[in-house]
Order: sequence, then C-alpha cells, then structure tokens
Amino acid sequence: MKVVICDDSIEDLMKIEEVLARYCERNPSRDIQVEKYSDALQLYGRIKEKELADLYILDMIMPEKSGIDLGNKLRRCGSEKGIIYITTSDEFAMDAYDVHALRYLLKPFRDDQLFEALDCAFSYSEVSSGARYLVRTRSGLVPVQHSRIEYVENVSRTLAVHLVGGEVIRSIFIRGSFDEEISGLISDSSFMQVHKSFLVNKRYVRKLKGDSIIMECGDCVPISRKRAADAKKEYLVYISEQYR
Repeated sequence: MKVVICDDSIEDLMKIEEVLARYCERNPSRDIQVEKYSDALQLYGRIKEKELADLYILDMIMPEKSGIDLGNKLRRCGSEKGIIYITTSDEFAMDAYDVHALRYLLKPFRDDQLFEALDCAFSYSEVSSGARYLVRTRSGLVPVQHSRIEYVENVSRTLAVHLVGGEVIRSIFIRGSFDEEISGLISDSSFMQVHKSFLVNKRYVRKLKGDSIIMECGDCVPISRKRAADAKKEYLVYISEQYR
C-alpha cells in the first residue's frame, strides 16, 4: 500500500512516519511505502494529475490548500482512495465525513489510534478492490465495485444501479424478487435496505430525514414506514463506528 502523508508541520510529519514504521514492525505482512509532503499545494497538483496513492493521511489545517480541499479533489477525480485526517480541532469532523474519510483523529494521537485506523484502511482497500456486484444487462454481465454504488432501485422489475459520478447501469428484466437480486450487496455492511424497492450505500448518505434519504448525488430515496426506525438506528451505528 502506497501511503501519502501531508502535514505542514515537519515534526508531525516525522512522527506519523515513525508510527507507520512501528505499525509495519507489528504487521510484517503488510507492505507500506511512504511518500511525504509538507506542501499541500504540491500534493494537490499530484492529485490533479491523477498520480494517486492508496491511502492519504492528511492534516486538516494547512496554508493554501486544506485537508478538505485535498479530499474534495480526490473525490472529484473519481477516486475512492482511503483518507485519514489528523488535526488539532474537532470542528471539521462533519467536513471530513462529507468526503467519506475513514477516520478523524485529534492531535496528539496515540499509536493504537493510528494502528486501528490503518487496520480499517487495509480492510477498506481489500473490500474496495475485491467486492463486485454483477449486473445482468442487455450487453452481458457488468461487474461493479461495491464502493462505486450509491444506491439501487427496483424500477418496473428491472434494476437501476446508480453509481458515483451519475452513471446509471440498468439491468434486464429480473425474474426473482428485489430482495433476491440484492442479496449479494445486503451482506456488505455498507449497504442497508430502506424500502422494498431501494437499497442505499451508507457511505453516500448526505442527510437522513424521517421518511427519506438525500444521497450524495442529490437524489431523494424514500424510506418506508416499516423500515424507518431500523434504518435510522443502523445509520447512526454506522456513523458512530466511523468517528469513534
């Protein structure tokens, strides 16, 4: 895994690198290559050119470009690479969630906190690179990464698979039930069914309302009365796990 660290404090930059070295000593099977930046603008340019790493450990408050600027640029480039924020203030936690950061750690942090965040990053990388959902279309089977799916909708006995970036993949007529068709996704903890005809990826929920969900793309997905309480509880548990 290629890991980029960006912090305008040289002292903090070196500390993070030292903790990464200790993590590798504890986990010899996990190979980490580190690239360091004290200039956020320089890293911004690398991301713009799509010279991407597997994981980004970013300070939040930096001159010229903030950690959120870097995260937003990654997402606008279509990258789902993992992001861990390490900062001095908790006031930007919701901004971090908006760019789907894996963890948000406050300085000074403990080794075990970053170790846990790195474990999460490795797990996320493995799931993102390996998990695929097969959509039966008129042109054949189309494999889609779970991490690219915002939500799935049952439309007149066909599936509309809405992807990050606005693309929609439409299936052929489904013979089984919607529940049967999404069984491969529902086993992934990132997804939850909120309606008999809708499945959403919790990573792309922008706002949870009483009877609907606003997705990252801006689409409004209905929540059935029957599932409303469970959906709210499940989503709150998901949020708490991301920022514990």
